[in-house]
Amino acid sequence: MIEPGNSTTSTDSTGTDTTGTDTTGTTVSADNGVHAPLTVGVEEEFLLVDARTFRVVPAAPRVLETAAGLPHEVHAEGTRYQVEISTPVADSAPKLREELAALRRTLARAARAHGCRLLAAPSPVMAVEAPLHLTDDEPRQREQHRRFGALTDTLVSCGRHIHIGTFDVDTAVAVSNRVRPWLPTLIALAANSPFWGGRDTAHASWRAMAWSGWPSAGLPPHFTSTAHFRRSVQTLLGSGAALDTKMVYWDLRPSGHWPTLEIRAPDMSSDIDTAILQAELVRALVASVLGDIAQGRPEPVVRDDVLYLARWRAAHDGLEGFGLDPYTGAELPAADLAEALLDLVAPELAACGELDHAAETLGRLLRDGSGAHRQRAAYARRQDLRDVLRHLTDETENV
Repeated sequence: MIEPGNSTTSTDSTGTDTTGTDTTGTTVSADNGVHAPLTVGVEEEFLLVDARTFRVVPAAPRVLETAAGLPHEVHAEGTRYQVEISTPVADSAPKLREELAALRRTLARAARAHGCRLLAAPSPVMAVEAPLHLTDDEPRQREQHRRFGALTDTLVSCGRHIHIGTFDVDTAVAVSNRVRPWLPTLIALAANSPFWGGRDTAHASWRAMAWSGWPSAGLPPHFTSTAHFRRSVQTLLGSGAALDTKMVYWDLRPSGHWPTLEIRAPDMSSDIDTAILQAELVRALVASVLGDIAQGRPEPVVRDDVLYLARWRAAHDGLEGFGLDPYTGAELPAADLAEALLDLVAPELAACGELDHAAETLGRLLRDGSGAHRQRAAYARRQDLRDVLRHLTDETENV
């Protein structure tokens, strides 16, 4: 079991050491003045596939027009094969589940109206035929394609972005440093992209690996201050690695548009309960970190080389194999790392009434297998990738 308190270093000087949480997950100041509870919002990206062939189809404009009753929550993505939803801000996991389920049902109905199925999957599974259908009314996407070439092929992939708030940027930077060591575990829990381009990639989350090809993606730096964070963003822009701040694709970042910390590492989950588990764990982890900051607990030491290897191992093995303890580099069963995260944040989950659901969902994943495991099981029955896609679409619509 991980014991991060065993190796420590001094905290950074971001000016945020007076902010934390009480045991209810409510942000508080050092003088015990209570602020608003931590909120959660989620962005989910979906692929559209032909209902018969299960190949991606550029039907997003038609599907979005049909789903136009929710203009603020349903919108276009980088390619015409994709649609995205954004939930309203929620203060509890049950409320978030209700919003996600309603949005998924709306999009699934709209997709079926145009001979499509909605696919909550990180990868298209089968190969995407050239040329790539970018979103026509987005000059930014065309400029991305011009500058980054074949990297834009990875735009036909889907992640989920979990926003926890509300924070000023100083607090978000300080929290980011302490959440960062747990990103590999979150990747393993969500791993759901073993197939890409018509073959098994030998990774549980190939999306995590493919997306890392972008020069502005992957693990964020450890920031010594808010000024350091801002300099890092400006370096990405000045070097040409990012067109704008929207292209800061780090696994974890202070949001450029909302007063939130945005976790971008997880694969899309076709199973809605796994999606909710990720949000529960992330919100509780942020609450726990805020409590450590408020109480002046030193920040545990994490070596960057170990964390980069831990990220790869999580993407490779997923939940069924092994991972690396980010604090020691020791090899441990991925299930042990996931349970260590649950143990760490259990007090915050319990205070919010979410511990039972989180423990039950994690237990089911450990018993029945992760998304990647279930995809491979579907394929093993007949060695037919269409069976994988049927499985994914059925799970997507089972809300």
